[in-house]
Amino acid sequence: MLITRSRRLKKNNRYQVQVIPSDQVRNALQDLQLLAPLGNGKLPLLKEIAARKAFLRGVFLAGGSVNKPISDYHLEMVSDNEELIRLVQKTMQRFSLNAKVVDRKGSYIVYLKEGNAITNFLSIIGAHNALLEFENVRVVKDMRNKVNRIVNCETANLNKVVKTALQQIACIRYLETKNLLVVLPEKLREAARLRLDHEDLPVGELAALCEEPVSKSGFNHRLKKLEKLAEDMGMGKSEIKEIN
Repeated sequence: MLITRSRRLKKNNRYQVQVIPSDQVRNALQDLQLLAPLGNGKLPLLKEIAARKAFLRGVFLAGGSVNKPISDYHLEMVSDNEELIRLVQKTMQRFSLNAKVVDRKGSYIVYLKEGNAITNFLSIIGAHNALLEFENVRVVKDMRNKVNRIVNCETANLNKVVKTALQQIACIRYLETKNLLVVLPEKLREAARLRLDHEDLPVGELAALCEEPVSKSGFNHRLKKLEKLAEDMGMGKSEIKEIN
């Protein structure tokens, strides 16, 4: 028996048993299909689903790893035997797993890059504890990404509301300096007054403050009229940009 330290599996000891050639050993190897060619992927021992699961479990224990899904999803199994890796790929595909193979510095790697595929593989080989840990980290990651998307969206919407409000206020102030607000229709004067009195409110909330009921789009239309009037009276777009 030969004991070596593995470069994988946390550098644990690896035990290699050497058996003296004999008819009994040859018969045992043939029964285990260890002497059969692997390329066609049709080994008799892999006919049963349970046997295919056991085969994948053994290959993963011998040379497999899976990343924590903090960044990218990645599961792989490594061997210097291309024929074996191709058989692993075909076996995984029989479980509807879209496994890919790559040659990396003389070693052959079969891998998965999709989160659901990795969880399915861990379930197939019976690695339930690893599956639960993987899913826990994955859920936290997905939730964090969802929260970030919501926050970014809300921030973008808020910035848009603030920018629009500043532009509306600038136009109303300009009309004020031209003494034009007093000659406007009452509904436009009300819109201008509410916009100046409540600079931080969105259009929908301003519409709710009107004396007579008006929709959000209706109130927004009034503000657009004020902006258009300011532009028609000589307020340049560059002035609005400076205030923004």
